[in-house]
Amino acid sequence: MSENIQPKKTKILNYINVFRGLAILLIVAGHTMQFGDAGSLTQKISVEVFAGGTALFIFISGFFFLHLSGKYEFKNYMKKKWTNVILPYFVTAIPGILLCFLFPLSYGNAFDGLNPILQIPMFLSVGRVHNTPAWFIPMIFLFFLASYTLLQLEKKNVLYKLLVPLFLITLFLPRQDVDYNTVQGLTYSAKYLAYLKYVFVGFVHFFSMYVFGMYCSKYKEKIDAFYSFRWLYWLLMIGTAVLNVYLSVNYGISNGTVSKIFLTILLLAYLKHYDEWLIQHVKLNKVLDFIAKYSFGIFFIHWYFFYMYNQIFGYPTVIPTSEYGLLTSVLIVILRFLSVTLLSVGALYLLKKLILKINPEAFTRSYIGV
Repeated sequence: MSENIQPKKTKILNYINVFRGLAILLIVAGHTMQFGDAGSLTQKISVEVFAGGTALFIFISGFFFLHLSGKYEFKNYMKKKWTNVILPYFVTAIPGILLCFLFPLSYGNAFDGLNPILQIPMFLSVGRVHNTPAWFIPMIFLFFLASYTLLQLEKKNVLYKLLVPLFLITLFLPRQDVDYNTVQGLTYSAKYLAYLKYVFVGFVHFFSMYVFGMYCSKYKEKIDAFYSFRWLYWLLMIGTAVLNVYLSVNYGISNGTVSKIFLTILLLAYLKHYDEWLIQHVKLNKVLDFIAKYSFGIFFIHWYFFYMYNQIFGYPTVIPTSEYGLLTSVLIVILRFLSVTLLSVGALYLLKKLILKINPEAFTRSYIGV
């Protein structure tokens, strides 16, 4: 009888699970809710408010990594990441790759004209071309490779001493955007290197958030201190956001991650403080838990619905207020956010049901991330 007893899994904390769901909603909002004329104050404010959810997602990745690292072994760890992250990334890349081949101009395929057999591994290794948010996967893969070193530094009490210099790197090494328009005129190899650089710079830029997630996972009592000083973090978040908008409008300097560091601290503090309240409100907690469970799947496929939505209604990525007016623009982006989110969840729900109907024993997470 004892031979059949399975080791207990490490329990996922409710407040960090809810955090995961809120983070994916911010990521979808960052893509769907930008409005304002290019370079205008309105546009810069909308970017500052809604964009930057990646920082929260990376923080959660670091938090979960340490929280679940009790029986860490590199080979088994990489096997799990292959099953839970890389495989669904490959499967959900199929629609994006098809869109790159069928609609290269409107979808923004920077490698159009190159042999398709060469394009596919280029797409998958940089992520950003076939599925814009999916650059996160090649980037997070670098963290997977660094996992053993990170744990060794953590065990030797070295890792968290590096947090201050790592945050300084985040501050002084902002991300530079790369897309179809920015690489025009370059050779295919130069384009590929530009996208690879984007992934690597993102890895270095967000390293602090990953390590900070590990820190908060180890010292969970520190989260209570964050709540005690919440008004300071509110001031820091608003202050850095205002400063970033000012620098962006007047000098073209932008680093939206800084204010998201303080947003991360605030969300974490509030969610942990009100965790019992959330648990007692069963229906609300179930909804948030549902979003959390679907978060990775939503991340994988929401860009496709965003693209299709814009194609059907003729909307650009950023809704210009000079054309639609401020109020109408706000209504458009709210509706677009809700539509893309619901379509993504609905599609994932139906796909999961279909896969399980075909094979009741299928591990659907390895196909669609859910």
